Amino acid sequence: MTDLVGHLVLFGGGAAVLLMLPLLIGKLVRPHLPTPQKDAIYECGEPAIGSSYIQFDLRFYVVALLFIIFDVEVAFFFPWAVVYGSALQLADPRLSDAARQELSNRLLSEPAGSETVISPEAAWQLGLTGFVDILIFFAVLLVGFAYVWKRGDLDWIRAVTRRAHQAPDQTVPTSGHTTTVSTSA
Repeated sequence: MTDLVGHLVLFGGGAAVLLMLPLLIGKLVRPHLPTPQKDAIYECGEPAIGSSYIQFDLRFYVVALLFIIFDVEVAFFFPWAVVYGSALQLADPRLSDAARQELSNRLLSEPAGSETVISPEAAWQLGLTGFVDILIFFAVLLVGFAYVWKRGDLDWIRAVTRRAHQAPDQTVPTSGHTTTVSTSA
């Protein structure tokens, strides 16, 4: 235990030194010549114009969050596919004993000399259980996707879709002027 703690302290100290060393060298080597132009606020090389408090379209933020959520959830498919594929290989009754032993050890993460062997029936049950589990997981993903779609978070052009669904007697802006369309005669 002390050996592990010593290695962790040594690794953490080394990481801290390697992170701080370039910052310290940069602070000692670079010149410090502040001027009003250098202290001016800019973004992407352009001077700031107006207030920094602007309205930001939240659709970009929502889509980025949705991408991260669905991307992380899809990453869970890969370990499932490895276990499911190994279980289905073990379910094949034509598999030789040596291959069955090796796949069982790999699936159970046991050393090579282990005597545990998964039978084809148990492997079939494991594969069936894994398949049902991934179907449930995928159904939950689809429900989340349908909710986001129904809520309208994936509609990029909301103004055009809203205008198409407006009643005929509502105000419709056209080229800077507001006109009222009425269907009453």
